[in-house]
Amino acid sequence: MNSRSRTVFVAATAAFALCLMGGSLLQAQQARSRLGGTTEPGSLYIEDILPKPVRLSVAGDSIIYYQIDMQRPLGQMAPGTTVQLVAMTDTSYKVRGRARHGDVAGWMRKEDLKSPDPQLYDKLKAFYERQKKVDELIANRQVALGMTNLEVEQSLGRPTRKSTKITAAGREEVLEYSIFDKVPQVTTGRDASGQLVQSTIYVKVEVGRLTVGFQNGAVSEINETMGNPLGAGGVKIVPGPITVF
Repeated sequence: MNSRSRTVFVAATAAFALCLMGGSLLQAQQARSRLGGTTEPGSLYIEDILPKPVRLSVAGDSIIYYQIDMQRPLGQMAPGTTVQLVAMTDTSYKVRGRARHGDVAGWMRKEDLKSPDPQLYDKLKAFYERQKKVDELIANRQVALGMTNLEVEQSLGRPTRKSTKITAAGREEVLEYSIFDKVPQVTTGRDASGQLVQSTIYVKVEVGRLTVGFQNGAVSEINETMGNPLGAGGVKIVPGPITVF
């Protein structure tokens, strides 16, 4: 492996490791693409964005397939085998586990797998859809009702001020953000020959102030205390944190 190939490989591997720690849907998909992985149309890859693995049990003698179309058998799964969920569709799961002939990763029909939670699929789909919306907000440095403290800080950075109080309703936390922009200013000076010249410099100026209130771990209130940092779109809303386990 030459030095250029080694550099690309190390960078891609590092990016993939970071996405696993960060729990970001966007980062996970980008890293998988850089490493040459594929996502089958119609599938939702959830393994990389969950806080811990989802494990299922094989219901009976079942076939595991290479691809989502269930046309090429990969192996035979024995009853009671524990597998780890990788991705899902409305009718199938991609799992990783041990078939009768060895370790495999492939697609199985949903009815061939058991979960202790009959609502697992609905919870996973809701978790995925919420994460997709949150990733978009973070990419655009926006905040919305329903986001967690960590998600807000991922989007807006560390707050200017932070305060906490305990009330009968529970713990309330408020983060305050100062929003800055670079404002152009024209200055006049003399060049090396003594001629008057004008130049434009950009000065960092506070243009807005935002306070974000939390209750039960999610944003419950957003206030513009100076300027219009939320923009024309106003306050956005995402579902609150979804508990899968």
